[in-house]
Amino acid sequence: MMFLAIVIPVAVEVLSIASRAGEVATRKSAAVRVADRVLSESLVTTNWGNGLQSGTITEGFLDFKWRLTTQNWPADSMTLLTAEVTYPVQGKDYSVKLSTLASSPNQTPMGSSRTGSSGVNAQ
Repeated sequence: MMFLAIVIPVAVEVLSIASRAGEVATRKSAAVRVADRVLSESLVTTNWGNGLQSGTITEGFLDFKWRLTTQNWPADSMTLLTAEVTYPVQGKDYSVKLSTLASSPNQTPMGSSRTGSSGVNAQ
């Protein structure tokens, strides 16, 4: 009887930890998709220069809070964009961050130039 009094609480705790680990992994993969979507949409619409942005995205029946921040990149004139997504699991908040580098929308890429011609050379 003493053996069961020790084993049952331990077994219940092990099941709780395993359940939480599975739920965290599932929600983390969804949070990464949300962060990727936030970064991609911000790069395409070039709205990341408008300061701190945040919101909530619902995926399935889960709500994910996101925040987009910008920092100057020290090496050159690029900007570091970071999307942080937070999500709750069993009463505790977890987060995931994805970052990328972007040049401002009015800059030309290195090695290219803007001209008024079509860029076709006749010989």
